[in-house]
Amino acid sequence: MKIIVAALASTFLISSASAQSPAPSASVPPSPAASAQAGKADARRDMRVDRHIKELRGKLKITAAEETQWGAVAKTMRDNASALDMAIDKREAIIHNATAIDDLNAYADIAQAHADAVKKLSAVFSPLYASMSDTQKKVADEVFAQRAHERKHQHKQ
Repeated sequence: MKIIVAALASTFLISSASAQSPAPSASVPPSPAASAQAGKADARRDMRVDRHIKELRGKLKITAAEETQWGAVAKTMRDNASALDMAIDKREAIIHNATAIDDLNAYADIAQAHADAVKKLSAVFSPLYASMSDTQKKVADEVFAQRAHERKHQHKQ
């Protein structure tokens, strides 16, 4: 169960992090064009997040009775992506003038945001998982195991 939730969170969070557009340097205010571009990147990321949530909902065959719990899972996934994005943006904003210590601390903030996200997602996904049918649980186990396997191969390349 823990692996499933961690895989779900990691898959979602990593895809969110890899879709980030670089933040402008902290010393240079963003131009209107850069702000518009960042807004478009955020919209694309939000669309990917929503698409991922919809795909996962379909695979898990969430029932009407599970809808409230699923809503909490989806909201947590969106909130977690936003929190991770803020940590990544903060690091990217300082990266050009950061000392090694600044960079390490910023990376620690990203890692902490990820760890916090996994815990939050686990807390809301666990009751949903417990209420699922055995068939749904089996699908969930397979979906999350497959995603973890895919990530493992991506890191080796």
